[in-house]
Amino acid sequence: MYFTMKEHKIVQFVFFETILDSEAFILQWERYERSVNSDVNVTLQQQVLTNGTFKYISQHRSASCEFEFIFMREKRSSKTPEVKIKGKQAGGYSVLQHETNNDLKADESKIFVFIRQPLTDLDIFRQFSVRGKLNIYEAYYENCDFTFILEFFVKDEYARDVLQQLKILTSFEEAGIYKECLVHM
Repeated sequence: MYFTMKEHKIVQFVFFETILDSEAFILQWERYERSVNSDVNVTLQQQVLTNGTFKYISQHRSASCEFEFIFMREKRSSKTPEVKIKGKQAGGYSVLQHETNNDLKADESKIFVFIRQPLTDLDIFRQFSVRGKLNIYEAYYENCDFTFILEFFVKDEYARDVLQQLKILTSFEEAGIYKECLVHM
């Protein structure tokens, strides 16, 4: 069973790709300047890629009436070596379906699915939430990278199987398994 959020919340998604593991990345990530109200509720996730790189997704949540998101690189001194981190804002998304808060349990992973097609039948994806919970985000602004972002919460033991089934049975731009990073704000 799922329910739709009546209250408008905006979730800003920011993507990063780097060779840094979570400990080293978080030190660099904390050097970014973020809006004061967007740091109240932030979640950072990591995906380990096979080529030795890492992908990170940060989610910044706030009410739509108080949303003003700024995310830019802090100025660094010439003594600080530059570390290659590619960052990209995916845009602000409203919550279309909310089955769970972002409280990931120790034995759980998140599967993010990124969809660009506006006419996608979301019920196909809802079938996959039988082994976990599903949050669905819909583009709030016209210039968002994706039409929908799906966030599955699944037990670690089922994550790879669910991802493989999604790849076989559905159409989407990209998907991956992510683990939450501990961030000290």
